[in-house]
Amino acid sequence: MIINPGSSRLHASTIWIDDPGPLTDFLCAEDACFLRGSDGFVALGEVARHESTSMTEADAWWRQMVSEIENESEMPGRFGTGPLTYGTFCFDPGHTEYSSVLIVPEIIIGRHRGHSWLTQIGYDRVSPELPPCHSKPSPPTGLRFSSGSITESEWMGVVRDMTLRIRAGQASKVVLARDIEARTDGPIDPRWPLRQLLASYGSCWNYLIDGLVGSTPEMLVRRERGLTTSRVLAGTVPRVEGVDDAQRAAQLVSSAKDLEEHRFAVNSVIESLRGHLLAMHVPEAPYVLTLPNVLHLATDICGISEPGLSTLALADAAHPSAAVCGAPTDVARQLIAHYEQLDRGRFAGPVGWMDAQGDGEWAVALRCGQIDATDATRMRLYAGGGIMAASDPHAELVETDAKFSPMKAALRETL
Repeated sequence: MIINPGSSRLHASTIWIDDPGPLTDFLCAEDACFLRGSDGFVALGEVARHESTSMTEADAWWRQMVSEIENESEMPGRFGTGPLTYGTFCFDPGHTEYSSVLIVPEIIIGRHRGHSWLTQIGYDRVSPELPPCHSKPSPPTGLRFSSGSITESEWMGVVRDMTLRIRAGQASKVVLARDIEARTDGPIDPRWPLRQLLASYGSCWNYLIDGLVGSTPEMLVRRERGLTTSRVLAGTVPRVEGVDDAQRAAQLVSSAKDLEEHRFAVNSVIESLRGHLLAMHVPEAPYVLTLPNVLHLATDICGISEPGLSTLALADAAHPSAAVCGAPTDVARQLIAHYEQLDRGRFAGPVGWMDAQGDGEWAVALRCGQIDATDATRMRLYAGGGIMAASDPHAELVETDAKFSPMKAALRETL
């Protein structure tokens, strides 16, 4: 199939394909993906890239791009098919040296609920043939971890100071993050930890975008044909070897501190999205989400979004939630910027994608690492915890250690 050879206008062509097998086989280290289990997509190459200062600006850029793309599809309007953009956004654009980015790929290979497709975007020839698979990645050598921006004891001191500020009434909750650095003898191939995360955390949203790789259990905003959902996580306990999960779950749902922390997070999302949803359903109580490393209190909010709003606009409204920032939001963000002693970059910011209809998925970038743009032997890992008046600094440190474990294990384990 040849469509508009030599055209001066971008053209997107989408066709049905047989199941292509593991989508990660098509990735090279510079490519991208967003996968949950076997569903999702891999994105190869780049047609356009936009570094943005805000999600509003990025949303406008994508709308303009969509208006200029000739779109031909064998599956029109189907969720995630056709031209799409993916990206990753900074937690706090005003306090970071990192940039937010949206990217339009050349080739998309996707799978959703048993249906597979190939989308190609370009100015010239479009072929129905799948690209070749790549060789499997190699594990990093000489892997070692070291303290990040501050040491563990220094971070516990920040937590201790923040609990005093919360008790003094400056805020109700403040999420504090910490980082560690992974160093290797040679360049880190991000496909290696990605494959490990998919194998161990397949029920989470696994992503590789612009050197940011991770596996997050928290969905900020997802919309498919108007149905909008948000999974809110706050209140966490590590899984403990030899201790029954049911016992740990019972401790979690009976913890006044964790329940209050969760309530702040849920209320912040409700207030952020209330004006953008025509209807909203919020469960009366959270459930316990069990992952290989931790147990979370979780609430799934759902509703119908207003016509004309994209998922990125909804993500802009919902970010940052109290789950990753605190309450009140503006106060917590100021306290984080002043006391955290860390450039979060894209950690805890929206990461995901949207299609030409504005449907898509924007998760919260958690359980992740960012490869250094100038030195691929370095990766910065991030984790955080919600600090409340009753928080114990050592317990919060243990919680962040548990949240580091997916990425640390993904870097060091063998496939």
